[in-house]
Amino acid sequence: MRRLAVGMALGAIAGVSMAAFADPAPGLKPMAFLAGHCWRGEFPGGQRTDTHCFAWLYEGKALRDTHTVRTPGQPDYVGETTYYWDPAAKRVEYLYIENQGGISHGTVTAEGGALVFPATQYVAEGQAMTYRVRWTPQGTGDGEPASYEAWSEAQTKDGWSTMFKLALKRQP
Repeated sequence: MRRLAVGMALGAIAGVSMAAFADPAPGLKPMAFLAGHCWRGEFPGGQRTDTHCFAWLYEGKALRDTHTVRTPGQPDYVGETTYYWDPAAKRVEYLYIENQGGISHGTVTAEGGALVFPATQYVAEGQAMTYRVRWTPQGTGDGEPASYEAWSEAQTKDGWSTMFKLALKRQP
């Protein structure tokens, strides 16, 4: 109770969401730099943006990532990912659901300073695409990464092909 009161007081003073003050499950600690912040990146050409906002759930037992891709003249593409520690499998897993009906379930590991999302499937409208992702923190602002690079690849008949590389910057 005391920890909650102190966190609420600090959050009120700093103007920061309580979501930033969770004590994350050990497996989620490598993702802690994301929590309590929104991160925004522009796709090449500057017409499309992707914004991810992260918040702790259940006092750090899970991490929510709500993201929105905006393209002028088109409806927003919105998705939500919940990351959680699976104690039976002893790993971080996630469930992704988006507004166009697609879903994905996979795992995340911390490797060499990056968050690695091994190959998994995205399924929508009865079609499946195998993809993998790597998020690499970049630079520091106040002791935390100021941005991270998101690199997404899709598996094709010829091997892995980059879908996009995007630098997402921490928003004030």
